[in-house]
Amino acid sequence: MKAPPSYSTGNVRLPNVRLAADIGGTFTDIALFDDKTGQLTFSKTLTTPDRLVDGISTGIDRAGSDYASANLFLHGSTIAINTILERTGARTALITTSGFRDVYEIGRINRPDAYNLYFQKHKPLIERALRFELRERIRADGEVAEPLDEAGLAALNESLEKLGIEAAAIMFINCYANAAHEMRAKARLIKRHPSMFISASHELSQEYREFERCSTVAANAYIGPKVRRYIGEIDDHIRKAGFQGSFLIVQSTGGLYESEQAQTQCVRMLESGPAAGVIGTQSLCRKLGIKNAIAFDMGGTTAKAGVIYKGEALTTGAALIGGYDKALPVQIAMMDIFEVGTGGGSIARAEEGLLRVGPQSAGAQPGPACYGQGGEEPTITDANLILGRLGADRFLGGEMKLDVSAAQRALGKIGKPLGMNTTEVAEGILRIAATAMSYAVKGVTTERGLDAGDFALVAYGGAGPLHAVDVAREIGIRNVIVPGAPGVFSAFGMLFSDLRYDYVRTHLMQLADATFDEIEAVFNELEQNGRQAIAATSVKPHQITVKRALDMRYVGQEHPVTVELPMRIFQKQDRAAIKRHFDNDHMQRYGTSAPNENAEIVSLRVTVAGLMKKPPLDKIKKGGTAPPKSASTGKRKVWFDGRFHDAATYRRAELLTGNSIRGPALIEEHASTTVLMPGDRMTVDDYGNLTIRVAGAKR
Repeated sequence: MKAPPSYSTGNVRLPNVRLAADIGGTFTDIALFDDKTGQLTFSKTLTTPDRLVDGISTGIDRAGSDYASANLFLHGSTIAINTILERTGARTALITTSGFRDVYEIGRINRPDAYNLYFQKHKPLIERALRFELRERIRADGEVAEPLDEAGLAALNESLEKLGIEAAAIMFINCYANAAHEMRAKARLIKRHPSMFISASHELSQEYREFERCSTVAANAYIGPKVRRYIGEIDDHIRKAGFQGSFLIVQSTGGLYESEQAQTQCVRMLESGPAAGVIGTQSLCRKLGIKNAIAFDMGGTTAKAGVIYKGEALTTGAALIGGYDKALPVQIAMMDIFEVGTGGGSIARAEEGLLRVGPQSAGAQPGPACYGQGGEEPTITDANLILGRLGADRFLGGEMKLDVSAAQRALGKIGKPLGMNTTEVAEGILRIAATAMSYAVKGVTTERGLDAGDFALVAYGGAGPLHAVDVAREIGIRNVIVPGAPGVFSAFGMLFSDLRYDYVRTHLMQLADATFDEIEAVFNELEQNGRQAIAATSVKPHQITVKRALDMRYVGQEHPVTVELPMRIFQKQDRAAIKRHFDNDHMQRYGTSAPNENAEIVSLRVTVAGLMKKPPLDKIKKGGTAPPKSASTGKRKVWFDGRFHDAATYRRAELLTGNSIRGPALIEEHASTTVLMPGDRMTVDDYGNLTIRVAGAKR
């Protein structure tokens, strides 16, 4: 069997190596950083779906390292979110307060599509027959109104065993104010069912809103057994291979937590891979002095977008998993990421006389038709090949030859019923893809009250640089940046992640009446929890930082806005400054504010981070300003704006600082190709990034 393709930019067989592995639907990316020498090494291999750890091991081996050389192993994966989206989780029971069995199904009565007669609500992960009630009641102020029914809990234990339950979620009403009943119920369940995955809602969220808390703990329990096995298998494999360091997982915030914690709080790693890319973008922007940027990641299966605003990566306290109309909410801290099912492997099809693209993907096996691995469905990668944007003999540095004939056959299969030739089909696929991906960018900018045109687009992922200019033109972005090694950028971003713990607690109070002693007491408790969590890890950070935020709303409103606040406001006890920050954030988000109206605090949020050593970005700086002529590899016919153009092609590795290229042109590297359309101007900056001035961006 042919080995998966990979590449390496160095040879690392030294101690103190930090390994990072990002598993995607098509490729597995590896980044290595040596703490002593500052050396960076990358590799890229095809994902091995049958046993994902094999792809990791192959990538590390071909990067010239091994597990025994490392003191830290960082990992991001899509297994958690895929388990929810594909509905392949465990047989799960939900245990809740008597009278609240249907909270999970009733939800919020949202009807996003008001006039759609065929609209269907979300489908719960746990069927109604497996939702059980227990007599208990705690008031919203934390007082016990009715004690936990111990006899009923004992009887329920018997039922769960007979039903073959693999996981249990516990969500009692008002447990955010007093978790005693949840803790007692969990202890009794663990004692009777030691192998069962059991999750209590207060461990994940201490906010009010019972539906969101219920949905969160249900998701955690549903994916728990599968994620626990997955992480356990990787841990067992790397330990047997000689790894003796710390195994950390990337959270949806881009922060790191211990693999043991990830095996119990699995829902915190839903967006672990994409979040790492945003962290990498944030680090790059700080180096370049850029305040506002969009992190645009296009891989083999999906395209994702996140935002760097005023130098900080935007996060959210909740997210909808599975699309807005039928989504299930999770009430945890996450990177604010919008995702669409458009990637290099997304399958195109003719449907009712129309050309459609995605969200189905060819994945790693069999992959796009042009991979020559048995795939017959046309994909975005096949369209790029037909239009000349990819070189058949240069994909992955020439290690993987692309089959042009197979791509033509696949595109022809849908072109015939649509009355289109192969070129027209390929162009249509790319136009649809650009429009779909522009929705992801708008989802994190325009829909948040931000003007996308004021941001730079940082494009990465194997397919990101191929489509970045198309997306930028679609939504009026003038500047695109392609970082070094974009094909493995999310794995690279993990090297910039820090230990991170997020805590939130609902504590309703009107701002005018709240005392700072009361606020400080809650913040101090949450911050102490974070410091204890970091102290308990196997990694010792060189510094601990704390950030505070308040969820606030005007009196009478239903939904709050999260307001990040500097520590000096609390030190000065400046109530007016808190109100000004809230008014400004409300104005940005909704286009209106009410400075003369009273505001109230809903919840208090704390982020405690343990800062770790980072790779020095200066190491990739290049010298000299020789003309790019020496990097040229000739010309290729590439389709732009309705016709084929003669586009110059260049080897990125041979471009130097100050080199400038005008489109149409292609800049090729091992794991990606950057496309310049006619009129675009690209310059290599001091750190090797490709900075593109986009021509014809819509405004």
